[in-house]
Amino acid sequence: MSADDTSGLSSITGIHTVVVPVADMDQALAFWTGALGFEVQMDSPFGEGQHWVEVAAHDADAAATTIGLMSGSGLPTGVNTGIRLSTSDAAAAWRALADGGVDVDDLLSLPGAPPMFTFRDGDGNELVVVEIAP
Repeated sequence: MSADDTSGLSSITGIHTVVVPVADMDQALAFWTGALGFEVQMDSPFGEGQHWVEVAAHDADAAATTIGLMSGSGLPTGVNTGIRLSTSDAAAAWRALADGGVDVDDLLSLPGAPPMFTFRDGDGNELVVVEIAP
């Protein structure tokens, strides 16, 4: 298939879930639902000794991309996930997370880029919050 031929891909309509490996599901859920205010969308055992929980931003619509927290998979934790979360006010989000004890880096304001910052969950997985104009 050439780069210009997308006929075989026309049934792909979006991104459903991205995965973040976690060592302790209870700790991860406390972080994602407590510190970040996300809501559990699905909670299920997944294979032998594995646990799968999907979380999404508060009041996300049914088509929103979820984050799949997966424990017991053997995948490494403490990684840069590449996930970018959005907010309408990066400074307020930074303050709220920092005040809540979350490991946050400095708020960046780079020329030509929106305000953003990196933070880490309890396993050291890195995520970025980016301000998106309303």
